[in-house]
Amino acid sequence: MNKLLLSIILICQFVVSQNKLTHEVYFETDKYDVPITEENRLLLFIASISDLDIESISIYGFCDDIGASEYNLKLSQDRANAIKAIFANNEISEALISNVDGKGEILLKIIDEKDILKIRGLNRKVEIIINPVPPKTLEEEKIEAELVEKKKDALEQIKGNLKKGDKIVFENILFKTGYSRMMPESKPVLEAIAKSLVEREDIYFTVQGHVCCTQYSRDAVDRKTKQRNLSVARAKFVYDYFVKKGVSPKRMKYVGLRRLFPLGGDPKDDRRVEILITYVKEP
Repeated sequence: MNKLLLSIILICQFVVSQNKLTHEVYFETDKYDVPITEENRLLLFIASISDLDIESISIYGFCDDIGASEYNLKLSQDRANAIKAIFANNEISEALISNVDGKGEILLKIIDEKDILKIRGLNRKVEIIINPVPPKTLEEEKIEAELVEKKKDALEQIKGNLKKGDKIVFENILFKTGYSRMMPESKPVLEAIAKSLVEREDIYFTVQGHVCCTQYSRDAVDRKTKQRNLSVARAKFVYDYFVKKGVSPKRMKYVGLRRLFPLGGDPKDDRRVEILITYVKEP
């Protein structure tokens, strides 16, 4: 890769404009494989939007003005598809991606730049546009609060009557997109759950980890370890936490269930851990 292209791809094109977030990924001539430097930049961008409520994502591929129009149209589409695949394998819901279009070539423009090679390098790209969800109205916030209030939380379920086969979803245990570590606000909740499980010595259970938004029901990539076992890593994180807090490891095991059981709602709810009761001792 020449110095000119390297200088181009190291420039972060992350822009906040009119409530839209944009990012550009640059490619080498005639290529649609994402260069490693550009992939790392893209993963940083994905991490930066992981806590954002997203309404839609548009992905547009482009080429320089060299080559036949039909060839450029296909190449630009392949570039857009390559970026979509990276999003889909990093827990960004495909349902949010509203456009994945190859736009073909960008003609040379008259701009304040005399280096034609640099201009063409900037045209070999994919443009990503993120549209955040508009702020909720007071009425929407009220309805959401009422729904949350009606749900029976995990602590109540653990203290209640349980039988083999019951499942308890830890709705307030949230994970950062692409990672097995909890969001900071979830720690007090998990600590309270662990305490309740220590007191309920009569139940045995399996900690089940889940992910959202991967293709073909595969597990997602754990960005910390680079391994495709994120659902297992999340389950093990909770399992290890319970052991540390005094829950006997003889009473539990852990398993990753990939994206086999989506809840069908907000994708963030699928980045979850739950427990399945496997045995209840007779009193």
